[in-house]
Amino acid sequence: MIPVLLFPQFDPVIVQIGPLAIRWYALAYITGLVAGWRLVRGFVRLTPTVATPEQVDDFLTWATLGVVLGGRIGYVLFYQPSVYFSHPAMILAVWEGGMSFHGGMLGVAIAIIVFCRRNAISILGFADRVAIVAPIGLGLGRVANFINGELWGRPAPETLPWAMIFPRAGMIPRHPSQIYEALLEGVLLLVLMLALSRREALRARFGLLTGLFLCGYAIARITAEYFREPDAFLGFLAFGATMGQILSVPMFLAGLWLILRARPHERAAR
Repeated sequence: MIPVLLFPQFDPVIVQIGPLAIRWYALAYITGLVAGWRLVRGFVRLTPTVATPEQVDDFLTWATLGVVLGGRIGYVLFYQPSVYFSHPAMILAVWEGGMSFHGGMLGVAIAIIVFCRRNAISILGFADRVAIVAPIGLGLGRVANFINGELWGRPAPETLPWAMIFPRAGMIPRHPSQIYEALLEGVLLLVLMLALSRREALRARFGLLTGLFLCGYAIARITAEYFREPDAFLGFLAFGATMGQILSVPMFLAGLWLILRARPHERAAR
């Protein structure tokens, strides 16, 4: 009998004081936003400059709203619209889970467009700086998924040494797909974005880094989805694809469009 790993039963709540509970998932969001904010303050000052550190401070609130509102609305619209429209009060129950990265990405994109227009900042130049740090939140979010014992992987081969049993998914050894996604969407993509952002010639082509991030995430997500069990209420869709893969296709195309149209900018703002 080949031994497999048993998922450790983490408590999803870090600490609880009366009705106030701090969860790992919330901590992942907070840490990702704060870490990204501190890093972007430095990136916007790199040549060509696109904004001031004080403007990045102001954008933090916009980014938070974009992530939370976009992520929740995206989940409602992309994954279970009939359920939530039948019970509208459930839309506000974010503590019960249900966030979509693709929705969060759209929320942040809208926040960037509105904020930059209000402050006369280059939209694509500012988006490039935000894109560099976006993998931080992605990776931390996947770690939180693992701690919560959710979004587990598909059944794994018996010979896989790190196959894991998630009790909530039955006694079948599965891929720890949350870790795969944390490594691909978080660590690997972050290292790539940081390496590319070091080159001034690439930073000067506004929209290029954003496009590379979108394409990189789409490829990572589509790849990881082959090891992740699709949502039970959706299952496999057309041609055996999952919802995550389908939503990643337009993201890849948008990223490719940004890469192809990116041109050097001599001035920071437009």
